[in-house]
Amino acid sequence: MLIKQLYNMFTSNTKEDLAQMLAEIGVKSFDELLPVPQVLLKGNINLPSALNEQELTAEVKKIAAKNKPLVNFAGGGMQEHFVPAAVNALSTRGEFLTAYTPYQAEASQGTLQAIYEYQSCICALFDMDISNASHYDGATALAEACLAATHLKNNKTILYTKALQPNYAEVLKTYFKNAEVKLKEVPLNTDGTTDLKQLETLLKNGAAAFILQTPNYFGCLESAEEISSLVHTNNALLIANVNPTSLGILQTPGSYDADFAVAEGQGLGNALNYGGPTLGIFTCKKQFVRNMSGRLCGMAKDKDGKRAFVLTLQAREQHIRRERASSNICSNQALCALNATIYLTLLGPEGLKEVALKNLENAHYLQTELCKYDGFALKYKAPFYNEFVVTTKVPAAKLIKAAAKKGFLAGIALAKNELLLCSTEVNTKTQIDALVNVLKEVK
Repeated sequence: MLIKQLYNMFTSNTKEDLAQMLAEIGVKSFDELLPVPQVLLKGNINLPSALNEQELTAEVKKIAAKNKPLVNFAGGGMQEHFVPAAVNALSTRGEFLTAYTPYQAEASQGTLQAIYEYQSCICALFDMDISNASHYDGATALAEACLAATHLKNNKTILYTKALQPNYAEVLKTYFKNAEVKLKEVPLNTDGTTDLKQLETLLKNGAAAFILQTPNYFGCLESAEEISSLVHTNNALLIANVNPTSLGILQTPGSYDADFAVAEGQGLGNALNYGGPTLGIFTCKKQFVRNMSGRLCGMAKDKDGKRAFVLTLQAREQHIRRERASSNICSNQALCALNATIYLTLLGPEGLKEVALKNLENAHYLQTELCKYDGFALKYKAPFYNEFVVTTKVPAAKLIKAAAKKGFLAGIALAKNELLLCSTEVNTKTQIDALVNVLKEVK
């Protein structure tokens, strides 16, 4: 019997097996499963003759020259930041081009040390006790923090500000669709910040945690200390979702007593690349470390007393905790985390402060210049960092389309006459002035 089972495991499916599977699926042939034009399946493809390497390189360059990059003034959770050349020069060195998943700790000392250094940098930046080795993206990190909060408080209600990044809110809904977790949205004041009276009312009804985003999706800065006090007074946990570049000048999550702090770390030394790869930053207080998802690297000593790096904690369901695991997250974004580590090390506290100040300066200059003209007005009066919303007389989508023809990605249309704009350190004064001229001329 065992021999027969092993034989079946390592032999191809018979024609009878394939016919049975196709019948079960409800198709007549394997071709019906493939969304490929029949011309490709029949091999009648009129392809040009093969090119040698030199000819192919010239052809690819010719095609690539058709790309016309737009000057970027869009944010909404994925912002363009300058990546020093040294970041990729270092992260692609041979010493780092090894397996990024350190299952065999004794053979992955370089990878483990890089993760340990990343954790140290993030703890210092966020002013938090613990950082894990990273998550897939900011939305995943936020969802995992919410999951931990429901376990810690034995409560299935999560409150979140209406100014939370919309995609993050959708991820939360997907995460908890079948987990009986209730997600309740807290409305905003007219200045673009969370309504604290409404928040207090919802907290009094009982909640595991409140998600604070600052700067929020509209760029506004929230009253973090006041919100933290309100949340903790009502026996809930505070989950802060922040922009890591803003921490060069703004309050750290640790300074206002956040229990968990998460972020999208793409802006720390990682290019946009049409939306990925991304870096989920996850931090928490020390007492919550065993409810933390993912893995944690630590520093120890080997049998000879030399420094060695180890996987200290893992929350994987495949390991001994099994059904008691806090998460099924079993990997991390080691390359993106390495880029972030090199970026933060290159800049240091003063360098990051300069970047943050330039973000602040450019965004406020863009807002001031644009709102000088009839048809544009700042929607929310709360202080903002590097993003802001303007109301427009011309439909926002029309403005974006017109600007694209002139070489600009002019923000995100939130509503028919609401435009979310972002300016970071990569934008020059000349570019900002040119965008303003384009937008004010659209009739």
